[in-house]
Amino acid sequence: MKMLMASMVSMALLAALPMPLLAQQGQIQWPVKPVRVVIPFSPGTPIEVPTRAVTRPMTEAFGQQFVFDYRTGAGGTIGTAIVARSPKDGYTLLANNCSHSANPSFYKKLPYDTLNEFAPVSQINVTYGNLLVVHPSLPVKSVKEFIAFAKSRPGEIKYASGGVGSPPHVSAALFAAMAGVSLVHVPYKGTAPAMSDLLSGQMESMVISPTIVVPYLQAGRLRALGIGGPRRQPQVADIPTLHEAGLTGFDMTCYHGLWYPAGTPQELVRRVAGEVAKAVAMPETRKHLADNGLIAVGSTPEEFTEFLRKDVARQADIVRKIGFQPQ
Repeated sequence: MKMLMASMVSMALLAALPMPLLAQQGQIQWPVKPVRVVIPFSPGTPIEVPTRAVTRPMTEAFGQQFVFDYRTGAGGTIGTAIVARSPKDGYTLLANNCSHSANPSFYKKLPYDTLNEFAPVSQINVTYGNLLVVHPSLPVKSVKEFIAFAKSRPGEIKYASGGVGSPPHVSAALFAAMAGVSLVHVPYKGTAPAMSDLLSGQMESMVISPTIVVPYLQAGRLRALGIGGPRRQPQVADIPTLHEAGLTGFDMTCYHGLWYPAGTPQELVRRVAGEVAKAVAMPETRKHLADNGLIAVGSTPEEFTEFLRKDVARQADIVRKIGFQPQ
């Protein structure tokens, strides 16, 4: 009887422990339901490729679905804020790109603290940089010709983006600043509608992920002039880097990663990070990422945290270079 009473008391005490303490003792039973993955952009954006590449193996490993929840708006800040305010129980992940690092410099006041209200899980990949593409109706076939054409028509050439602070916006604005040209930024509520207007010819140019644009290049519906990273992308190896094309030092790459809200038990952060690393290490995953112009990473939470601190500073320097005034 005494043993039974002692057991009952122990169980009651265990039930009363807060989740973080249970996590430290390895007692969390997770996941017991689907995990929500908030994507702060519209469906059809490049971030889906690496996120699906790692959540599919994770679904098999954990035995639960990872369900995408699109919460678009305000350069990704609306969906990101939702995650910051979500329960810290491991059932809400944020999938985001380098706009997460850039937004502190694009907005005077964010509804969250970029570095302190999130627990970095893993950097899935890095990119080769975005491609500078134009509609075929534009009479240019090189970066040099595009710059000359834009200089002859200051303030007339438009470029589309998925929103203020998005990678296409930042990349194009940096291009304009370094090339000394005046281009008109037209932000859209997502990459898909921006691409639609570019393909129709309503927009003359865009700086966009190879993940999305390569099929349109192959079909002749768009023309690529240069790529923003430090090396050429194998899928479009004939397209020079912007550095090679004359914009010395141009280097604007992006990344994709996963975050939990800060305060999520470290046990869960590490478990998910470990599965991301396993997924990224799979030959088929690495090939899928490479086929879409992405370079696999699969970092630890600590590595991702350090990377983010440096990237926030890098993005701030870029925003200063383009002379953007925070909104």
